[in-house]
Amino acid sequence: MQLINQMKVEFLSIPANVAFARVAVASFASQLDYTLSDMEEIKVAVSEAVSNAIIHGYENASDKFVRVVASLTKNALQISVEDDGRGIEDIKQALQPAFSTNPERMGLGFVFMQSFMDSFQVDSAPGCGTRVKMVKKVSTLVEQGSQVSPEH
Repeated sequence: MQLINQMKVEFLSIPANVAFARVAVASFASQLDYTLSDMEEIKVAVSEAVSNAIIHGYENASDKFVRVVASLTKNALQISVEDDGRGIEDIKQALQPAFSTNPERMGLGFVFMQSFMDSFQVDSAPGCGTRVKMVKKVSTLVEQGSQVSPEH
């Protein structure tokens, strides 16, 4: 897939930057022909990934950095959200619905990311940080089975 555009942004691990990342990636993604529903799914997935980096990766330390890279191809948005935090010991367990290392959290972030994106991958190791990679393809009306034939 040929890259047509890319953005990279790095910001402090503070909660206010969750909204920033969400809007930045959504604005960037708007260069492709996504539906409003697709855009909402992209925003939720980015919010969850950045929140995980801040809350779980950095344990709410506000002096660390989260990196987001978004790349556009002709038919897809590729997103990478990365931290240098504590990492994940057991990725398979972390991907289970309702699993969280924080008892105040519902543990649904990875579930939302997986369900809203066409491709989802987590790379992590204890003490080495985490990278979440996601891809959202541009769907067409034909692929969704919603195309309406004009009647004359």
